[in-house]
Amino acid sequence: MTTTTTLLAAATPPAPRPDRTRRLLLCGIVAGPLFVLTFLVDGATRDSYDPLRHPVSSLALGAHGWTQTVNFLVCGLLTLALAIGLRRALRPAHATWGPLLIGVWAVGLLVAGAFTTDPVSGYPAGTPDAPTAYTTSGALHDGAALVAFPALTVAFFVFTRRFVGLRRRGWAIYSALTGLAFLAGFVLSSAGFAQTAGLVDLAGLYQRLTIVVGLLWLTLLAGHLRSQHPTTT
Repeated sequence: MTTTTTLLAAATPPAPRPDRTRRLLLCGIVAGPLFVLTFLVDGATRDSYDPLRHPVSSLALGAHGWTQTVNFLVCGLLTLALAIGLRRALRPAHATWGPLLIGVWAVGLLVAGAFTTDPVSGYPAGTPDAPTAYTTSGALHDGAALVAFPALTVAFFVFTRRFVGLRRRGWAIYSALTGLAFLAGFVLSSAGFAQTAGLVDLAGLYQRLTIVVGLLWLTLLAGHLRSQHPTTT
């Protein structure tokens, strides 16, 4: 009886393990919509906060600032998982720079959550439009943005080149247009937050459009690769 049981156990293949790569890519599908929904709802319920004028980062200030702080950290962790998933999914093609740059963007989100921005454009109420002095936390927060946004911009064009090589014309055009829009939005919003005349009152809108455009691309890319990846490892 023991011998028969052993033979049957040996002949039975092990149950397939959940695909780690698919789970990592799923994190990328969740990250963008969750981040955007959170800051939209949070911004709509804050007194004296104007989504058209104020940056998303300013939601981390004030009594309920923990909401946006957690939002940064959760999105950063989910996006870091996505970067790892992209590296695993694209490994046969020896793709390195794209996932690495997306990983830099993810780390930037984590740093943005760890270090709170300085007040800008009059929020919270009673603060000056332009900071009179920069804190260490604010400088680190802004420094993370100055690295993360350009890194993601370059990632769009790295993937553009990849899709051109694969003759995926639609994805190549979409990636290139996303890169151009993301770069333009980052420049306009940064100038607005720096109190450039004519851009201040819409700087928050420019930033939101920039974030939505970039995160939508990441969400769709994660979904695209996940749909093409096997369900078992």
